[in-house]
Amino acid sequence: MADPKGFLTNTERATPARRPVAIRLRDWKEVYEEREKGQIESQAGRCMDCGVAFCHQGCPLGNLIPEFNDFVYRDDWKAAIDRLHATNNFPEFTGRLCPAPCESSCVLGINQPAVTIKQSELAIIDEAWKRGYVTAVTPERLTGKTVAVVGSGPAGLAAAQQLTRIGHTVAVYERDDKAGGLLRYGIPDFKMEKRHIDRRIRQMEEEGTRFRTGVTVGVDLTWEELHERYDAVIVTTGAPVGRDIDIPGRELSGIYLAMDYLVPANRQVAGENPVNLIDVAGKDVIILGGGDTGADCLGTALRQGAKSVTTLAIGKRPPEERPSNQPWPMDPLVFEVQSAHEEGGTREYLASTIEFVGNANGQLTGLVVAETEYFDGGRRPLAGTEKTLPADIVFLALGFTGVEADSIVPQLSVDLTAKGTIARSRTYDSNVSGVFVAGDAGRGASLIVWAIAEGRAAAARADAFLRGRTILPAPVEANESPIHL
Repeated sequence: MADPKGFLTNTERATPARRPVAIRLRDWKEVYEEREKGQIESQAGRCMDCGVAFCHQGCPLGNLIPEFNDFVYRDDWKAAIDRLHATNNFPEFTGRLCPAPCESSCVLGINQPAVTIKQSELAIIDEAWKRGYVTAVTPERLTGKTVAVVGSGPAGLAAAQQLTRIGHTVAVYERDDKAGGLLRYGIPDFKMEKRHIDRRIRQMEEEGTRFRTGVTVGVDLTWEELHERYDAVIVTTGAPVGRDIDIPGRELSGIYLAMDYLVPANRQVAGENPVNLIDVAGKDVIILGGGDTGADCLGTALRQGAKSVTTLAIGKRPPEERPSNQPWPMDPLVFEVQSAHEEGGTREYLASTIEFVGNANGQLTGLVVAETEYFDGGRRPLAGTEKTLPADIVFLALGFTGVEADSIVPQLSVDLTAKGTIARSRTYDSNVSGVFVAGDAGRGASLIVWAIAEGRAAAARADAFLRGRTILPAPVEANESPIHL
């Protein structure tokens, strides 16, 4: 363990400070300051000798958290990154983007602030890159088997890296011009700068993974052709279909799905000139949806200079503390203040949107909302509480409904689930032999840590399919099992 008395002598939780709001709103750089010397090491020393490390239960990857905290405390960064990479291919992604369910399961969190596991993870990988500990891992020999991975988000990258390192020839197909999926074009730079993706892609190329960007499978290359060309196919396309809203006035100009806003905004930050850029400078903006995507829209709009930004959530405001019906070690739903929420804007809860209103030219001017009323059968707008909020732009950040099935279903004959994802067994097999499904494409929109875990597990299953056995770790089973193989 780390410091045997660390949790007794150091009861305060400390994380790196965020840059002042007035400064960070002027750029798109990540919001955190450089960590203070010794802070992470001291915080890692709070990790307890708790007997049963429930943080393992909270982490889908099974990260060896007490072990890497011990190495951080002892200033042994090489051993720390070796432990971390044993379970997590991309800790620089999870360390910035994962909401850290492991910390909700931390035993110390029962009666003290939890150990700063996420910050330890991020410090380990950042330090490892600085010290040159992260290098290409090439296979001893090639197997002669070929695998196509469709989609280059975290699930696809994890699957590809695992399979390349064990000797298979892997090609990653990505329809965008650069690899990374929503890590690159959905996540704003103030949460994760794209240099972290570029660095990993270079490492994977050195290891032997081949990237086929700018290729839309199903259009440029059919799914049948892909299936015939490769010995195995892993589908990691995500679940990018955004949830819309069907209320009067939806046809008005000025109403956009969140990704139609975030993707071109990210491209502009990358130095491109996207033709479909939505600039909200000087405009009244309303965001429907209070989750991560809504916060990404908020931070982006504030940096573009929006006149006002209001986030509306249909449900109740989450409690500040862990509710009684979500006891430790569950990951509770509590009120969260992300970096974007510190920067400005207004958050309103119990707000049901009834109608969009506009002018004679068909341009949005506002929306009608009412207080959400809960009853035994669900919830509804409370009559008599209607009000109109002015809005030039509305972004729909209401979640995602499934995969883009227009080509893969007719071309490959895969089955879909009722929620619009690709059906799969508990071992990631689709109903088509040699085709496996991982990440949001099978699970539905979820956390990055689940995507990486499923990518690793699907890689193990594909390896076993190709060679009859595998030595690759499979951290989790698939959460859907509609197919019985």
